[in-house]
Amino acid sequence: MKRIICLLLLLISIEVIAQKSPNKIGIVSYTYRNSFPINFAATLDTIKALGINNIEFSNLFGQTPEAIRAMLDARGMYCTSYGASYDDAVNKTHEVGGIAMVLGAKYVRVAWLNLNAPMTAAQALKIAQDFNTIGGILKSGYDLDFCYHNHGYEFGPYEGGTVFDLIVKNTDPKKVNFELDILWAHIADADPSVLLKKYPDRFKLIHVKDLKKGTAHDLSGKTDINNDVTLGTGEINIPEVLNAAAKSGIQYFYIEDESTNVNQQVPESLKFLKSKLK
Repeated sequence: MKRIICLLLLLISIEVIAQKSPNKIGIVSYTYRNSFPINFAATLDTIKALGINNIEFSNLFGQTPEAIRAMLDARGMYCTSYGASYDDAVNKTHEVGGIAMVLGAKYVRVAWLNLNAPMTAAQALKIAQDFNTIGGILKSGYDLDFCYHNHGYEFGPYEGGTVFDLIVKNTDPKKVNFELDILWAHIADADPSVLLKKYPDRFKLIHVKDLKKGTAHDLSGKTDINNDVTLGTGEINIPEVLNAAAKSGIQYFYIEDESTNVNQQVPESLKFLKSKLK
């Protein structure tokens, strides 16, 4: 009887510990960009009801980081990554680091660069230099890991590879790593599973998305929002990507859905992703 009781207590403690950490599958706040500004707390409740406790925030939606942290803590939820603009990351690095720390994030990422696609080699070298500076400050001053999120325009050809390869080559892995957005890589004809195999230790985060079949491919970093479709129904080979991700340094898998159909698509995408990540 004592052994049974001890076993039960052990199982309960394991469950409690599991609940006190972010799930591997998370969601990007941009998915709910239309509802967060209307009712922030209710949107968190909607996400939690899906069984998701891990959020990557790309926006504070008019809230203070302290208020967001309090709402997350009250629900047993976590912000694991905080997205800042390129300008803020460059010019307000310490402010960005402070916000990320209050939110409880481990990662800070930049996802958009204001440039005319495709990215040039000269731009890539300047960006890589900036990233090394940003990443160094965030790591030494705040123990935060900096990641750059691709958006498609980095995959133009350069010396037998791509401009993205140039960024990777010219950034210090102790200061800079990457978040792979598989839709934006795919739409630029850069196979996300190949990227994961090529740089298994540089990708720490991933946006899991699917692209409507027949969508035009280019390097613009832009497409109609409703070309985001439920995972497993589009043209990206999601299982192949996930197999490559399982052998890489990916820490968190974030669902991002930019479409107008998130209420229908996100639960279906979550079910699909869970089935493939068993």
